[in-house]
Amino acid sequence: MTDALVDAGTDVDAAPASVAVPVPRLRWWRELVYIAGFYAVYTAVRNTQGSATVSAERAFHNARRVIRVERVFGIYHEHQIQHVFLGHRLFLQFWDVFYGTAHFVVTAGALIFMFRAMKGRYPLWRNTLACTTALALVGFALYPLMPPRLLPTHYGFVDTLRVYGGLWSFDSGAMQKISNQYAAMPSLHFAWSSWCAFVLYPATRRWWTKALVVAYPFITLFAIVVTANHYVLDAVGGAVVLGLGYLLGRAITAYNASRAAT
Repeated sequence: MTDALVDAGTDVDAAPASVAVPVPRLRWWRELVYIAGFYAVYTAVRNTQGSATVSAERAFHNARRVIRVERVFGIYHEHQIQHVFLGHRLFLQFWDVFYGTAHFVVTAGALIFMFRAMKGRYPLWRNTLACTTALALVGFALYPLMPPRLLPTHYGFVDTLRVYGGLWSFDSGAMQKISNQYAAMPSLHFAWSSWCAFVLYPATRRWWTKALVVAYPFITLFAIVVTANHYVLDAVGGAVVLGLGYLLGRAITAYNASRAAT
């Protein structure tokens, strides 16, 4: 029954399987406007609170606090995990490329797929993604965090993108201007990959595709750790903002639905 509802575009997250939910009217151009608006907000936060304006001392201070918390809970193993693979250049190059591409490509693909094939679920999960990203931007602004790859050398981390290479580099002038290298807490990579899993899982039919969808956030977690772009605690922060984003997205979706019904 659930599969039939998914095929029909019914919002299985918002109503029992026996209740028919009207499919909202969606316009692709309106969605592009929303995306452009969010990018403008991101740009504003990046330019005022990003690595171009925030002191390295403040970001390093926050990094030491994160490491202390991880040590208390026994999860500060990022250094050991990365060093297992430092002798495998092609392996690390693959994860550098994965880190820089899958984050956007898979998320965009999931959003487009849901817009076309699961319109009933689209408003809730689009709103969830928007709220999650907005909450992450607040985190970036309030808690600039130096990622492991930028820590002093005595911490033992390697910036794999700089040393082994990928499709791009943070050291290039263009990337330095458009990237916030202290946007580590929370990890949007983990938040977005988890969002993709929730979005795509109901649409999968075969056991191996379900397994791949479920594994995707954990694959992403490995990528952000082995490339020294994030701490494990950043992923925990990503899970938290996704949970809060879902609650806010659900409230916004319900409010919009009640307005449309009046």
